[in-house]
Amino acid sequence: MESKIALSLKLKFPPIAVLWTDLEPDKAAQFGKGKWGCAMFMLATAAKGRTAMFDRETAGCWGGAVGLGFGNFYERWPGGIDCFYKFLSTGNQPSEKSQKVMENLSGRLSREGLDNFLNGERYVKTPEQAKKFVEALPITDVPTKFVVFKPLAEADLEKEEPAVIVFLANPDQISALTVMFNYETDGDRLQNVIVPAGAGCHQIGIIPLHESKSEHPRAVIGMTDISARNNVKRRLGHDLLSFAVPLKLFLKMEGNVEGSFLERHSWKELAGEQGEE
Repeated sequence: MESKIALSLKLKFPPIAVLWTDLEPDKAAQFGKGKWGCAMFMLATAAKGRTAMFDRETAGCWGGAVGLGFGNFYERWPGGIDCFYKFLSTGNQPSEKSQKVMENLSGRLSREGLDNFLNGERYVKTPEQAKKFVEALPITDVPTKFVVFKPLAEADLEKEEPAVIVFLANPDQISALTVMFNYETDGDRLQNVIVPAGAGCHQIGIIPLHESKSEHPRAVIGMTDISARNNVKRRLGHDLLSFAVPLKLFLKMEGNVEGSFLERHSWKELAGEQGEE
């Protein structure tokens, strides 16, 4: 379907439908089995107009498998989940054990990732706090075989039902999406849009998927993951964040374009449009 919101906001890239499905799409981009890759590469691929897909063997990395809803792949981290907690925080100090783990990681992590294994990403201060962060994630093992990223314009909502719709937007457009999400709501406007800690794939995958099942679903602003931003900056640029919403709330937003602030002078001025109302 075509998105009225995307047209009104003049988004650089089309909205992306995220589907958890057993139906394998034709001619979709996919990582090789056991090969490293960032799920956000595939988000960029979908933003550029091509469908992308994942299964449990082609999620790209252990974190990507978690973010996409394939269960707690952190438990499969070489050397054990404690090594992952240290990877996220202070690093794994050189030892005979860490050397063996590094050998197992060769080809599964980038050069930067291998350096982070030893010295830590430093995104969390301590391994203990990293453990608490992982335990707080809505880790999900979905019953479906595939996760698919598809340009929304290519999704047939009468035959398939994406759980989440992802916008890629600049700060002005993120502002408009936030206002539109709150335009018609029975929820708490002060808590209706969240910016949760997490990887880029968490913020478009398991977190908005979890929100879609809650009584009062919230929108999720993402792409605050520095590593993810580095991975897609050449394809998407430096100025975009993600804005993920459950399908039913996306459809509500779509139905509210006419008569909303998007037709008024404040938005038109911010968007650089000329002319009178």
